[in-house]
Amino acid sequence: MSQALFERAASGRHEARSAGTTPARQIHAHVLAAMAEAGIDLSGRVPQGLTPELAQWPDLVVTMGCGDACPVLPGKRYIDWELRDPKDLSTREVREVRDEINRRVVELVRSLDSARE
Repeated sequence: MSQALFERAASGRHEARSAGTTPARQIHAHVLAAMAEAGIDLSGRVPQGLTPELAQWPDLVVTMGCGDACPVLPGKRYIDWELRDPKDLSTREVREVRDEINRRVVELVRSLDSARE
């Protein structure tokens, strides 16, 4: 959800990649449905694991409650967003998580845009 919402908010001005410390094999059906309601099709995406190479790629790392499972690399800026994992949530709760991620992503993109000016 976060990468897709970021890509929509950034409109190509910034890049994002998403990975998890324990990714599911596929995107959960209720996440697909909640994102489709927001006009985003995730059906072609596959969750991916967080590799050392992927962790090195960004300037800014946004973690979502992974704690000690997330690698901490020198020189990276970190933001932690404590959010519920949608895997066991109801569709209504997934919508709430989606909307909270979207709110934070829009705010993040605004701050990244301001930093470029």
